[in-house]
Parts: sequence; C-alpha cells; structure tokens
Amino acid sequence: MKNPLTQPERHEDDTLESSLRPRRLADFVGQQQARENLSIFIEAARDRGEALAHVLFYGPPGLGKTTLAQIVARELGVNFRSTSGPVLAKAGDLAAILTNLEPRDVLFIDEIHRLNPAVEEILYPAMEDYELDLVIGEGPAARSVKISLSPFTLVGATTRSGLITTPLRDRFGIPVRLNFYTPDELLSIVERGARVLGFALTRDGAREIAARSRGTPRIAGRLLKRVRDFAAVQKAATVDAKTADAALNRLEVDGKGLDAFDRRYLTLIAENYSGGPVGIETIAAALGEARDAIEEIVEPYLLQQGFVQRTPRGRVLAGAAYGHLGLGTPPAQPLQTGLFSGEEEG
Repeated sequence: MKNPLTQPERHEDDTLESSLRPRRLADFVGQQQARENLSIFIEAARDRGEALAHVLFYGPPGLGKTTLAQIVARELGVNFRSTSGPVLAKAGDLAAILTNLEPRDVLFIDEIHRLNPAVEEILYPAMEDYELDLVIGEGPAARSVKISLSPFTLVGATTRSGLITTPLRDRFGIPVRLNFYTPDELLSIVERGARVLGFALTRDGAREIAARSRGTPRIAGRLLKRVRDFAAVQKAATVDAKTADAALNRLEVDGKGLDAFDRRYLTLIAENYSGGPVGIETIAAALGEARDAIEEIVEPYLLQQGFVQRTPRGRVLAGAAYGHLGLGTPPAQPLQTGLFSGEEEG
C-alpha cells in the first residue's frame, strides 16, 4: 500500500508547473544578454571539462532565477542540488551537502542573503579552494580538520543583493542581474503556456494577460491558469481579449497589472497622508503587512511604473499614481516650515 507521506499522489498542478518552466536556454524567453553570456560560459566550461564559475542571480521575485539555475545544471549535464539560506542553520548542514556533491555538480542556494554568518564563513574556502575548514570538538580537545571537496558550481539567488556581504559577493565569478520582462516577451511566455495547458487563447487574449502580468513570468503563469478556470466554467471555446479582461477584472487586476493590495497602498498614501512623504514603517503598520514584503513585492513594480518615489523623508506618490487612481491632480506640497514660529524659509 502506498504511503501518502513518502509517496504522495502527483496532482495536475505539479505536472503543469514543471512543464511551464523552460528546460533549455534556447527555450528561455527574455533576459537576452544574460542568456547569451551564460551560454558562452557554459559551453566553455563543458568543453574544458571543468566546473562552471560560481553564479549569482539577483533581481525581483518571479523573474526566473530558480529556472535558470536548473537550466544551467541541465546544459552542463550534471546533477542539481537545491536548498535555501534560512534552512542552513548550522555549518554541519552545509558540510553534509557539499561532501555529497559529485564533480561539477550544481548547488543552488535560494535567498542566499539570509545565510547564517557562521555558515557563510564555511562557504568561503569551499568556493575558492574546494576545501572545508571545520573545527571538531570543544575547548582544549578542539581541532581543525580540512576536507577536500569535488569541484562544484554554486548558484546563488537573491532578491536583496545589497544584503549580501562583500566577501561573499566577490567570490561569485558570474553575477547576473535579471530585469522585468517586456510586454512582447511576456506575450511569448503566455502563448507558450496556453499551448502547454492545452486551451485555445487568441493573440489579443494573450496580450491582455501579458499586459497585466507586472513584467513577471510567475504572475503571467498564475493569471493564465486562473483565466483558464473562468473560461472552463463559462464553457468558452476560445479565450479572447474580452473573456480574459472579464476574468482578470474579477481577480481585481486592473489594466496596469495592479491588484487590490497595490491600490490600497497607493490610496493610503494619497488620501491619508496627502501623497507623502510618509515613512515605510508607517505604511507597513497602516496596511498590516511586514516592511520586507512591501519593499520586495509591492514597491519594485510601482517604482518601475513611476507611481511612487523613494525619498530620504519617505514615500511620495507621483502624478501618474493620481491619474491611475482617478484622483485628479496631486496636491501642492506645502513649504517646509521653520523650527520656530514666525521663522521664514530661507
């Protein structure tokens, strides 16, 4: 009898998720310069029979960092091992993973900026010299042990490259910045996703989904699946722009790709704080969300679209945000008053 804990049933979404991810660099859409450079580095390492230099992918969430890491391993023809920074709590955890790697294997560490400092120190000699320097025992009985490792490739991914320590960042030979995708690139991704999912989607319908995907393939895939659900219930043979628009409106995703939470963020600053400036801690408390979630998930796209500005005094709404919310022209910012009454601004 199959144990559901150790041998779970494979659900439809599991298969779809893996099939929606491209498996080769040639199938990967977008990030043209990064793809071209990676293909050269991979081919050179493969021809020499060496491990690829360590790679760091950084950029906003959902742009394909994990997918690219898997593609790198597949193109090199080696094993792929993955973990994440918060999981590696002790140096022994990392040592166990590294000593089990085969030559030229790829080790992927997601959220590498959240590594424990003690674990990070172990990583330095492993990346440079393929050696582990471990201290075994405590007190007078403690001794240092060196363990040789097989040459491997470390692929790190982070959404907060500024939080990576300089010594760690300098040890990555191939830093790759991932940018938001263009509407045409997202159009290709949505059309391919529709073919994989097996439903009829017109070009106008795909363009409607792509335009509301916030420049992110992960969001494009999520919206595509939900549009498919609405179309299936409505018995729509073909999903056109009108059907896609109706489905996305029910999901509260507007024409610019902003969802209900994005509009809450903008409306809060506009109506409660006269357009700003207002501090991020105040915004987080008012919305009941963590500061990191707002800075990493909500703000990058709003900043890119010119809806909000980050200033030393806090967040300020731009004119485009007022137009999008239908609030008219932004209010005039009052002059900053002096510290004492009657003092004029110089």
